[in-house]
Amino acid sequence: MQAEYQSAATAMEEALPDVLMRIVSELHDVAYLIERIEPQLAAIQGEGASDAAERMMVLQGIDLAVQKTRGLAEFIDTITGGIPDGWVVDVTTALNLVKLADMQKALSNGLRHGHSQPLGKAAGDFEFF
Repeated sequence: MQAEYQSAATAMEEALPDVLMRIVSELHDVAYLIERIEPQLAAIQGEGASDAAERMMVLQGIDLAVQKTRGLAEFIDTITGGIPDGWVVDVTTALNLVKLADMQKALSNGLRHGHSQPLGKAAGDFEFF
């Protein structure tokens, strides 16, 4: 009975570097999606100087969010290279906390390459919830 429990427990475990690289991919997706907002906001014309200053602060905030997201992705990517493949983690609880189905799917299996959110879908489609 003990052996059955251990084999079931290891079935939920994944190599830590694989999990981290999926997180890196998701962070790059987030940075790209945020970056796509910036030109749209830059094109909006305000009525006065105070609107222009406020718009500039928003654009700087968006740029900072992109830089931080990419920085986190690069940080995780770099430290992942030094983690042995033998290190495993159980991602079950963490995945259950992720509310977006597409992101949960992308983080749960290592088969995805490219963007987790298809760019055509991200451009205008939405799901009701």
